[in-house]
Amino acid sequence: MSLKDRITEDMKTAMRAKDTERLGTIRMLLAAVKQKEVDERVVVDDTALVAIVDKLIKQRKDAMEQFRGAGREDLASKEEAEVAVLQVYLPERLSADALLAEVKAIVAELGASGPADMGKVMGAVKARLAGKADMSQASAAVKQALAG
Repeated sequence: MSLKDRITEDMKTAMRAKDTERLGTIRMLLAAVKQKEVDERVVVDDTALVAIVDKLIKQRKDAMEQFRGAGREDLASKEEAEVAVLQVYLPERLSADALLAEVKAIVAELGASGPADMGKVMGAVKARLAGKADMSQASAAVKQALAG
């Protein structure tokens, strides 16, 4: 079963259970998927779907910071609940040690030697580790590996 089919089934389950918060989050995710399909005239596969989920989670986390900064804990907790629903659809993430090991292997393969090669290494990291790692953590690991 593809990830998109699983999300659709989860939406039906949430409808039957009358779980409005979960249902709203899943509908928002499916709307983002449909928007990408319409805008780019493509059928979204699992890899692209994981990228969409990652983007939505990042948006929710940014909103949580903003709401907490403004003293709106009620809205921040709503965003936090949405993040919890969305994270179910992400694949298993690499640990920090595993991520650093992968990044060091990529650096060695490319023969990168310093901070000037950051863009080249990040391109390879994004291609190989898409969905398996948070790219902000991957960026930090790349900086660490290139620093020495």
